[in-house]
Amino acid sequence: MPQPRIYLSPPHVDPLSRNLLLDAFDSNWIAPLGPHVTAFEKEFAARLGLEDAAALSSGTAALHLALQMLGVGPGDTVLVPTLTFAATVNAVMYTGAEPVFIDSERQTWNLDPELVAEELARAAHRGKLPKAVVTVDLYGQCADYRPILSACRQYDVPVVEDAAEALGATYDGRPAGSFGLIGCFSFNGNKIITTSGGGMLVSAHPEFCERARFLASQARDPAPHYEHSHVGYNYRMSNLLAALGRGQLAVLDERVAARRAHFDAYYGQLGDLPGIRFMPEHPRSRPTRWLTCLTIEPRRFGATREDVRLVLEDQNIESRPVWKPMHLQPVFRNCRVRGGTVSESLFHNGLCLPSGSNMNEEDRTRVVQTVCTVHHRRQVPRPAAAA
Repeated sequence: MPQPRIYLSPPHVDPLSRNLLLDAFDSNWIAPLGPHVTAFEKEFAARLGLEDAAALSSGTAALHLALQMLGVGPGDTVLVPTLTFAATVNAVMYTGAEPVFIDSERQTWNLDPELVAEELARAAHRGKLPKAVVTVDLYGQCADYRPILSACRQYDVPVVEDAAEALGATYDGRPAGSFGLIGCFSFNGNKIITTSGGGMLVSAHPEFCERARFLASQARDPAPHYEHSHVGYNYRMSNLLAALGRGQLAVLDERVAARRAHFDAYYGQLGDLPGIRFMPEHPRSRPTRWLTCLTIEPRRFGATREDVRLVLEDQNIESRPVWKPMHLQPVFRNCRVRGGTVSESLFHNGLCLPSGSNMNEEDRTRVVQTVCTVHHRRQVPRPAAAA
């Protein structure tokens, strides 16, 4: 009989989330908007120390609206990390702008600040600066914001922060999502908190959140009839999902603690294996460890990342390669890229291990033992050939 499946990052719901969801259901506030949406926005903004937030249908919607509100459009360029999920770049494409991919730095796996500064300087020399820089807080760790923000301020280029994977993380004591002119979050089913599907747009400037709410509600002008002066979108969050989000937000600290505990255990039990290196933790950052990620050096470990992934899958354990860089994706093959070797190396050797906040110690031990088994099998010397 096969062992139960261990998922990479499954949803983790609790009685409070269920009770709030039922409250929304029983109130008959089923359609988009409602009291739980308003409350979720206020509670989320307060968590980040910001004035306002706009609850949306997805993190991608938040990114799209953020770029649109900054005036990004056809003929513009936007700097984007190449090591990210496709949604980050898709949002740029929705506006008609051209993404310029920037490689990672090894210290954080995030956007390389030196390459950002170099690209901005070259763009300024050409007389055509990018319309925005999109940062990504990868796998629960903030980008190195001090040098990135300094370079962007020098050229007056706004930053949009894709914090979809990093709710609960901090950098210099400040929460993820609060560094860009606009921050964007995802509550997809695999995120550290979930509303099944959904996202949030945040800003220290409330006018961006108010504008986002307007555009996300089909841009309906104030009138007794349906009057529209702008093109809008159906991007607002439903009252049901917002109720679920409120329950999830209330236990965020517990979710972060659980995922960091998984990382500590993995590090303690796998960190001494030859060829294993975990995603570094920047000294200014406190990541959530949304996913525990490591790289495998095949010659030292005795097996490739793919060997390990396939053995885990054979044991009914879900794992996943690190994001495939966007400049290697067929759909973006004609886009310009600065660097690329770091992100390519991370993709070829990187693996994400099961990290769900509801994973128990027994399941985590299964993961560790399976990884160790792959290593030890490959270390058994082969018998010498007969003379």
